[in-house]
Order: sequence, then structure tokens, then C-alpha cells
Amino acid sequence: MKGLYMRVKRMYRNARISQKLIFAFSLMIVIPTIVVSVLFVRSQETQLYKDAMTAGSSHVSRLNDQIRSKMNTIENVSSNALTQKSFVDFIHSDMIGDGLNLIKFRNNQYEQMHQFIQSNEIISQLSFYVDNPNLYEIWPEIYHYDKFYPQDYWMTLRTEGGRAFRLFALKDGEHTLAYYRLVRLQGQQRSPSIMEIRSSHHDFFNDLLEDTGGDFFSVVMDASNPARLVYNPQHEFAQKAGEHLSEIFTRIQGKMDALQQDKPIKVRSGDHTYYALYRYIAPLNAYVVDIASHQALMEGPRSWYAFVTVITLSGLLLMLLLVSRTTRLIFRRLDSVLISMRKVRKGQLDAKIAVGLEESETGDEIDEVAVSYNNMLDEIQRLMTQVVDKQLIAKNAQLHSLHSQINSHFLYNALESIRMLAEVEKRPAIADALVSLGSLMRYSMKWRSDTVTLGEELANIESYIAFINFMESGNLRLKADLPPEVLNYAIPKMCLQPIVENAVHHATSAGGSVNIEMNVRVEQDCLLLVEIRDDGAGVDPHLLAGLQAVLSGDSDVTIAASKNGLGLENVHKRLQLHYGSGCGLWIDSVQGEYTCVTVRLPWENENLGGW
Repeated sequence: MKGLYMRVKRMYRNARISQKLIFAFSLMIVIPTIVVSVLFVRSQETQLYKDAMTAGSSHVSRLNDQIRSKMNTIENVSSNALTQKSFVDFIHSDMIGDGLNLIKFRNNQYEQMHQFIQSNEIISQLSFYVDNPNLYEIWPEIYHYDKFYPQDYWMTLRTEGGRAFRLFALKDGEHTLAYYRLVRLQGQQRSPSIMEIRSSHHDFFNDLLEDTGGDFFSVVMDASNPARLVYNPQHEFAQKAGEHLSEIFTRIQGKMDALQQDKPIKVRSGDHTYYALYRYIAPLNAYVVDIASHQALMEGPRSWYAFVTVITLSGLLLMLLLVSRTTRLIFRRLDSVLISMRKVRKGQLDAKIAVGLEESETGDEIDEVAVSYNNMLDEIQRLMTQVVDKQLIAKNAQLHSLHSQINSHFLYNALESIRMLAEVEKRPAIADALVSLGSLMRYSMKWRSDTVTLGEELANIESYIAFINFMESGNLRLKADLPPEVLNYAIPKMCLQPIVENAVHHATSAGGSVNIEMNVRVEQDCLLLVEIRDDGAGVDPHLLAGLQAVLSGDSDVTIAASKNGLGLENVHKRLQLHYGSGCGLWIDSVQGEYTCVTVRLPWENENLGGW
């Protein structure tokens, strides 16, 4: 008897609240309740279907407008890009013939185009494919036309009016939407220039792909290829449909008609009925579709049986007593939920709700709320840890990006100078310069560690001075009488060489002389100060004030690379990213007398380096 009682009690506990109420009410008045409930639910189902179709039509129209708006944005980007006529003209010219013009192009037109692309978040890549034998293909935005696939697509593009969208890019387009546009056809070119703008499906259809719930499941279907679709596989609809999902797509696409867009589609797959609302997007040759399951839409009316029963039996005293008893039991458990919420509001994230269910039990809605609430607290703690980890990853990514800027900037200029010297003198006798340059290259390119000793950095600077003296017939003198114990301290690699390079390029004219002196000292027993001083031309007072404002963080204007070198801002950012605002660079100068750059590092050796 006791075992039977425990079994009934467990079944009652695991039953849904609506089932408990219906069971209690049906003991007194079963037939009237069922009749009234059926009539009411059917009327509500009819109304719910109409409301759902109205809401779905509004939603699919909104998605259609959003997609078309983003397509207009891409077209505007392409038109704005083509307004940069100097960029387009240069990539069709002899880019190899004049290295100086190439450098000017890189610093001006190309940088403007690159910043323009970066300013549009929806654009993941903008590329030009140019049929130009003298094209210098060193940037990811410019390619020879033979890199384009397929080669004869420009003829199809011409028949489509010179521009076309593709839901899936022609090459490597599994998750990418592409826009193609003819740029120009001139001279003896066999093929025209083509602009390709790529946008990832995640960025372009973000509203569609980020939605994981709701009654309607949104899909973008390629009208010419039923197997090519864009949708969120994590959506609740896709998870429930499982292996029947492809069949549902096929049946819906077979009934779509661009001329009958306002009429819902009804299909069956297995034991379920599905409704679809769609809009045709002509430029994309695709349909945006909202799909809903009849079973999911009608979940609401099924729960209304209990509501109808309460209204039907509201006049009966016994029903009121049963409801009162039931509600007291329910709210007694809800109180435990409210108590836990108040604790969490005060910051106690471990205030979980005691559920008291065994592993095989599911419980009712309140138990489900309690379990979901406990899982939410675990998820909050996990996300807090994840945010910290993401900040660390972003910081490391910034620092490694700054590494690559220094290497490419210095090595490119050095190699270009040697090439031009060899061409002018027409002889290979530059062994000494190559030895110095080889040392610089090996030091710069071997990033086995992010730190070096101060002595290693100094040796690299001496090689650099020797190379510059040979290359420019200059008279540069470096004086660095540093204490032996300081030479073994670990410092960030390439944090001093860019400062010496600035002194070489800005302290004196080509072929002139300048004295560079390097000293170290300790300040307040916590900072190691490395001073690099030259007796050159100094810095203009107005420019000096701007540099000091940038280095102190009082200005939003960055240091222009074309005027002051990449080194100052780069080194300053690297040091502050790792060591904090107390470290970095400071510059002082008197025009016509000297310039002094001070590098501030932590004095404790174990804190140096390692970004």
C-alpha cells in the first residue's frame, strides 16, 4: 500500500500543472468541460493561425527589406570605391616601372581604399581582378585577372548588366555572398577588370542566423539550386525536424512561385504539417522563407483547456477549494525561487534552488524553472571567465599585429635602398653593406622569443648604424657606455632600434653627421630609463607639442607614419599594452640643439618582456 502511494505521489509530482488542474476538475464535471474546451480551443486555433500568418508575413517582409537594404549598401560601397579614380587608374598602369610611385600609391590611394573597406563592417573582402601584365600583386585587394574564377564569367556578367549578386560566391563561397561588377575594358586587354565584394553569410544574414527560437524558422534559398541554402542549424525548428529538414526544404521550394508571394504554402512531411511564407529577391535570385510547424503554432491552444475548465467550474465551491489547495502548494515552492533570486540580486551567485528531483524525474514547470535558473547561474559564471579570456586573447592579437608592422616596415625600406644603390653604381662590391644588412635581417626575423638582452638589442643597433653609414655615406656616431650588469637585462625586442632609426632619418640631412648617445638610469627604484639622445636638428615646437600630447594620452590624433616614422607610436603602444600607463615613451627636444627620447620600463627584470 505504501509503495502504491509513493508511485502515485511521484506521478503527481512529475505531471504538468495543467494536467494536475484538469485531473482535479474533471472528477466533478468531465463532459461539459471537454465540450466547452474543444469549442473554445478550435476557435482559438483558427484565430491563432490567422494571427500567425499575419505575423509571419510581416516578419518575412522585414527580412526581405533588411536583405535588400544590405544589398544596396554593398552596391553603394562598390560605387564609392570606383569614385576613387586615382586608385583605379594606377592599378591599370605600369605599377612595376616606378618604385617611388608604388610607395606613394601604398601610402595614399591604397591606404584610403583599405580604410574605406575596413569602415564597412558588412564587407569582409573587396578585390580587383585586373588584366594588366604590369600589375604589382602584393596586396590582398589587387590580383591579376588569371586569379579570377571562372575566367569567362565576365561575358555572363556583361549580359546581366555589368553587375550581379551571387548567394554563394563563385570561388570558395560555401559561407560567402558575393557581388561582381565590371570595372573597365581598355587598350589591348583580353578581359575586363572585375571588382568582387565578399560578405560572409554570418555578417550579411546576421539577423536570420542569430535567431535560435520563435515560431518561424527563416531560410534563404537559392532559386537556381535547391540544395544551396542559408539558415541557422541551431534553430529549434531545425533541431526538431532532424533528418526531415531537407525533405521539408525540397517540398516548399517546389511550390514557390515569384508571382504568388502573398499566398502561404502548406506541405506535409512525415506526420507533421508545415506552413511557409516567402518573398522573392530578384537581384539575388533567391527566396527568403519563413517556415512554421503546425504543431508548434498550436501549442498554445492545448494549454487553454485548463483555462476553460477553470472558467466553467468557477462557480463550484469544491472547485474553489481544490484550486486554493493547489495554488498554496505551488506558491510554497515559488517562494524558494524568489528567495534565491533576492540572494543573487545581492551578488551571491551560488544561491541555487534545491529541486529534490532524482535523475530520472523531470518534474513540472516550476521544477523546470528551477533547473533552468540553476543552469543560468552556472552559465553566468562561465561567461564571466570567458570575457576575461577574450580580453587576453584580443590583447595578444594586437601585440602580434604590431610585431608584423615593425618587421615589414623596416625590412622593405632597407632592401629597396640596397637595390637602388646596386642599380646606380652598377657593381656588386657591396659586401660590407650586405654583412650589416644580414645581421639586421637575422635579428629582426628570428622571433624565437619576444625578449632579448639589452646587449643584443645594442649590437643590432650598431649593425644598423654601420649599414646606414655605408648606404648613405653618412657620419653617424653611436656612443653607448652602458654598465655590464645592465646589458644582461631582458627587454622587449625591437623597442630601441625604431627610436635610433627616427634619429637617423630626422636628426640630419642625407650624408650629414650626427652623434647619438645612449644612457641608462634607475628612477624611484621602480623604473629603468633608457635615454637615446642626438645632437641633430631637433623637432619643430608645434610638432613636438603634438607628439607629446599623443604619447601622454591627451590627444586622439595618431602619429602620422609618413612624417615621424612608425617606431615611436608602435613601441609606445607595445610597452603600454603590456606594462600599463606608467611605462612607454617620452620625447623632449630643442630645435637646432638636440632630441631626447626616454624609454620607461619596469626595473624588476622578471617583469620585463613577454608580451
